[in-house]
Parts: sequence; C-alpha cells; structure tokens
Amino acid sequence: MAHGHDVLHMMEGNTYTTKEDLVKAIIARFGTEERFHTCSAEGMDANEIVDFLAERSKFTLVQGGFTVDTSKICNH
Repeated sequence: MAHGHDVLHMMEGNTYTTKEDLVKAIIARFGTEERFHTCSAEGMDANEIVDFLAERSKFTLVQGGFTVDTSKICNH
C-alpha cells in the first residue's frame, strides 16, 4: 500500500490538465490494484486519493492545469 505522499512527490515538476490525467498517471506509476493510505484514511484507489488530496488543498493551479503545492507536503 502506497502513501499519499508518494503521489504528491510523483507530481512534483509535472502539470496535469484534468483529474483524469492525474488518475491515469497514478495508475501508470503504481498500477490499477494499488491502494493508498494517509495518516487519516486507508484503502483508497487512484480516484479516491486524488479526491482526498484535492479536498485538503494539496494542489495548486498553474498555467495549463494544476500541480502539487510542495509547501503542503508534510514530512512525517
């Protein structure tokens, strides 16, 4: 099971135009069966981890789409 931080670090330096683009990138990197966890949730699939991270304002808008807000990656 991968941590949500793994997704955030994967996003560094990359821009995604849609949620679907990010979900596809997560699946390409981690596989369709991978489940994700964070400090407060577990068992999420790629769609659910994107929603979870978006709800917690982990993304920032940039020209052409969005990327990770690196100031919001906690290091614990």
